[in-house]
Amino acid sequence: MAILNIIVGAALLFFGRKVFWLFVAMVGFVAGMSLAANTFNGPDWLNITIGLVVGFVAALLAVFVQGFAISLAGFLAGGYIALQILPILNLEGGWLPWLGFIVGGIIGVILINAVLDWALIILSSLAGSALIIDAIDLPQVLAVIAFVALVIVGFSVQARELKRKKS
Repeated sequence: MAILNIIVGAALLFFGRKVFWLFVAMVGFVAGMSLAANTFNGPDWLNITIGLVVGFVAALLAVFVQGFAISLAGFLAGGYIALQILPILNLEGGWLPWLGFIVGGIIGVILINAVLDWALIILSSLAGSALIIDAIDLPQVLAVIAFVALVIVGFSVQARELKRKKS
């Protein structure tokens, strides 16, 4: 199981942003496998099978509804934040909540699409590093140092690739 964590972790660490569906599939696989192991306490093959199913479904969703899901999440988050800010600004009543929600939602869509690449780079670097460190038996201090070093390496590699892509 440790070698699988290292392979999945390395793929996330270096390619998480580039192949979004792979990031989602790997995170789904690891989450499904971990959930199965903690819930069913069954054999490893069952945990791996459940992880594969969850990862496959997550990858399909990421491929087919990625843009819509990301934009919807940004819209809903932006709208919700606007609804929380309106009372602070004494802008309540009538049509103001609706207008605030729509304006906040539009800002949310713009924002999430602007920072999506960086969010994916950060999350995939953190997740990949965590998987690798979890698979290696290191003393606490070395584990922390190795984790930070891996995050920096993964972030740097993916950021350089993003910069090269945008150039």
